[in-house]
Amino acid sequence: MSVEVTPVVETVDLKKYYKTKKGDLHAVDGINLKIYRGQTLGVVGESGCGKSTLGRTIIGLHKPTAGQILFQGRDISRMKRKKDGLCTKMSMIFQDPYASLNPRMCVADLIADPMRINHLYGSRQEQYQRVEELMDIVGLARRVAGAYPHELDGGRRQRIGIARALAVDPEFIVCDEPVSALDVSIQAQILNLLMDLQDELGLTYLFVTHNLSVVKHISDQIMVTYLGRCVEMGSSDQIFENPCHPYTKALLSALPEVSLEARNKKVELLKGEIGNPINPKPGCRFASRCPHCTEACLAGDLDPREVEPGHQVSCLLYE
Repeated sequence: MSVEVTPVVETVDLKKYYKTKKGDLHAVDGINLKIYRGQTLGVVGESGCGKSTLGRTIIGLHKPTAGQILFQGRDISRMKRKKDGLCTKMSMIFQDPYASLNPRMCVADLIADPMRINHLYGSRQEQYQRVEELMDIVGLARRVAGAYPHELDGGRRQRIGIARALAVDPEFIVCDEPVSALDVSIQAQILNLLMDLQDELGLTYLFVTHNLSVVKHISDQIMVTYLGRCVEMGSSDQIFENPCHPYTKALLSALPEVSLEARNKKVELLKGEIGNPINPKPGCRFASRCPHCTEACLAGDLDPREVEPGHQVSCLLYE
């Protein structure tokens, strides 16, 4: 008899709107996802599609407009995270390591700061013993403990961000484009570090990125988003080997390939104007750029359709 496993993180019709003078901006609009322990869900899409807002809403930096956020089966959408002890179970690695670190604090204090805020460990000595352990875990030399962020390169600054995220011993981490500001060689080091930490500590990731090569390398499941909505979701192999949505196909066709066969590869160029996320009209958000658009696509919002087990797409081509 199979036993149902509760996801570490689940969202049910999650929405996040922002008030503007012209109406509501639909940054996240009806997202449903499940992330199980030890897995990574990669969220991919072009700039402005709501990837970072989704991560920040789940982690509690933004309040959801509607919908549910479930953590280990509990609805935490309206909970006070610190009061309910959730601050130590969820953490975040920010995109720009320089902007997210206090320039007036040294490395040791930056890593120890979450411990002080959450009253972890009894004394400063215990805190700094833990800081040294974390520096060893993320590959930071202890000699830089007294250094300041501006004295370090991007790779070491991001390692500080990772150590700080681990300082509260979280179970779930939102990685908001953690390698986009780094050189390619440093990107590989940080990605491998995140994957090693996941294996060692049993961490669960929501990995936000616009880099398809990165998301393929690190993700178990992938969600493709466009203007606040999920257009396709499936395993990493399903998305890359059998992309279904026209938007997903266009993204993958633009991915560089190092092979002789790729010389004749056809790149699907997207035409048309990007839709307006402020009070969007009913129907597929991608309709204005889709070569297969029909009147039926504009009739109403599209529900996901399962094209194979675990692989969903929001497109009338697969009715």
